[in-house]
Amino acid sequence: MPPTVATDDQMPPEIDEQPRLLRFLSLLAVFGCVALTCSILIADFVVPDHDWIADTISDLGAGRYEFIVDIGLYTFSAALIGLALSAAHVHLGAWDWSVGIIALIVFGLLVFLIGARNEYGDNDSDGWVIHEYLVYGLGVAMTVACFALARGAARASPRYRRILIATGIVWVVSAPVFFFLPTDIDGIYERYLGAVSFVLILSLAHLFYQRSKP
Repeated sequence: MPPTVATDDQMPPEIDEQPRLLRFLSLLAVFGCVALTCSILIADFVVPDHDWIADTISDLGAGRYEFIVDIGLYTFSAALIGLALSAAHVHLGAWDWSVGIIALIVFGLLVFLIGARNEYGDNDSDGWVIHEYLVYGLGVAMTVACFALARGAARASPRYRRILIATGIVWVVSAPVFFFLPTDIDGIYERYLGAVSFVLILSLAHLFYQRSKP
C-alpha cells in the first residue's frame, strides 16, 4: 500500500532506538552465559560418575538429570536470539551485518534444538540422529557471526572489530580439533570452545549496553 499522509503521521520515517530494550537484551545475553555455566557446573556435581574432563556437555544433557543442562541451553539460546534482536534494532553495517544477524538467529536455534532433541549421536538409532549435523551448523554459525559482524562493530569502536576477528580466528583454528581429540579429554576441550563463544556474546552485549547509555 503506498504511503499516505495518515500513515506518515502515525509512523514517522525515523524511529528512535529504545535504550531500555537494548539494556534488557544485553543483560539477557550476560545472563544466558551465566545460566549455561552454572547449569554445567551443577550437573557436573549432580550427575553420578561424570568426569568433566572426559565427558562432554552433551553427556550431561542426556539421562535422568538432563533438565539441568537443558535449562542452561534454552537460556543461552534466548541470549543469542536477544543479541540478534539488538543487532537488528541497531543496524551498524551493510549486507555483512545482516548476515551476522541471521547467523546469530541460526546459532540460537541450533542451541535450542540440541537441547530439545535430547539425542547426542551416542549410537542412538531411534529415528534420525542429527546431533552431529547440528554441531557442524553451530560451528559455521559461530564463524559467520564473528566475521560478518566485525566491520559494523568497528563503527562503535575499533576494539570490537579486533575482538570479533580474533575470536573468529581462534574458533576456526580450535573448533575442528575437537573431532580429532581422544575421548578422555574432549569434555574439557568442549568447555574451552564454549568459553570462546562467550567472548562473542559478551562483546556484543557490551557493545549494545554501551549503545543504550544516554
